[in-house]
Amino acid sequence: MIKFLDLQKMNASYAPQLKEVASKVIDSGWYLQGENLKAFEFNLSKFTGSDYSVGVGNGLDALRLIFKAYLEMGFMAEGDEVIVPANTYIASILAITDNRLKPIFVEPNLDSYNLDISKIEEKISSRTKAIMVVHLYGQVCWSEDLENISEKYGLKIVEDNAQAIGAEFRYSNGNIKKTGTLGDAAGFSFYPGKNLGALGDAGAVTTGDKELSEIIRAIGNYGSKEKYINEYQGLNSRMDEIQAAFLNVKLKFIQSDNQKRREIAEDYLKNINNTSITLPFIEGDISNNQSHTWHLFVIRTSNREKLGEFLHQNGIQSLVHYPIPPHKQKAYKQFNHLDLPITEKIHREVLSLPISPVLTNSETSEIINVINDF
Repeated sequence: MIKFLDLQKMNASYAPQLKEVASKVIDSGWYLQGENLKAFEFNLSKFTGSDYSVGVGNGLDALRLIFKAYLEMGFMAEGDEVIVPANTYIASILAITDNRLKPIFVEPNLDSYNLDISKIEEKISSRTKAIMVVHLYGQVCWSEDLENISEKYGLKIVEDNAQAIGAEFRYSNGNIKKTGTLGDAAGFSFYPGKNLGALGDAGAVTTGDKELSEIIRAIGNYGSKEKYINEYQGLNSRMDEIQAAFLNVKLKFIQSDNQKRREIAEDYLKNINNTSITLPFIEGDISNNQSHTWHLFVIRTSNREKLGEFLHQNGIQSLVHYPIPPHKQKAYKQFNHLDLPITEKIHREVLSLPISPVLTNSETSEIINVINDF
């Protein structure tokens, strides 16, 4: 069986270093808010080009804390609106509603599956305070038009960067910035299955705003900057020392791991030729296109169930990201009436193929051959 994602095999390549740093953390007697976290925050800032990084408990908390901090700063108030792509994982929406803010759903572009930036302006109201972009499946969602919209209306831009660490956006003047530094703040997830995965839950926020970073750090520490002095009604969301140590090891390899994913994606795109399959659309030289980290390789077909079963019968695991869009979930009954046909079409048809740095050339070829035989 070709696993969808062989985490055991992926972590085996780092095992000696992971065991070494784990032993050091255990022996240190210091398990929270220590030197490993400081080192990871420094290294994450250096890698992304951000001014400030704050390690937190997980990717959802990273986004929750950004909005909670903006509320504390008085930039937002309960009931304010946040524009968000309708086609996303539910965590993007949970971060908004958890802060008693209102998500305003915008349809995606059917080519990229990302937020259709051309549809944002028509959704802006007097209560709009922010735009959340999601770099879905690992592909940058950004444009200079988006920056102009945010400036015109005085809106914050929050990046959901859970899937795209290391992706880059190239401006028309040739300047390049990594995801996590494009907007006002960004949330990262280091869930084990991510391109940069911990061995448990972990997340981070990056921002160029010092005050925002300090408030986020305090809120994630029970609302306290100084022990037993609580400035905010906070929560407990801190990255463990042991996860920070693991991530410091794996961060060194993220560029080469992402590149391996690009090469697999290129192989898929060049060689899958089944006319019943819609492949991801990306312009230019795929293997050298830094705008996509290929966290997921997502195809579309009207015969998803049959294809998934065919792959399984041929020893290939596949997954669906995601079968039910957020606005159709039971948790959000108040949005169930919304008609978002592009989003709903995507969620009916998408299927994710195996892609990871440990997928071999022969496994990739086998997957291609099986799909072409479908």
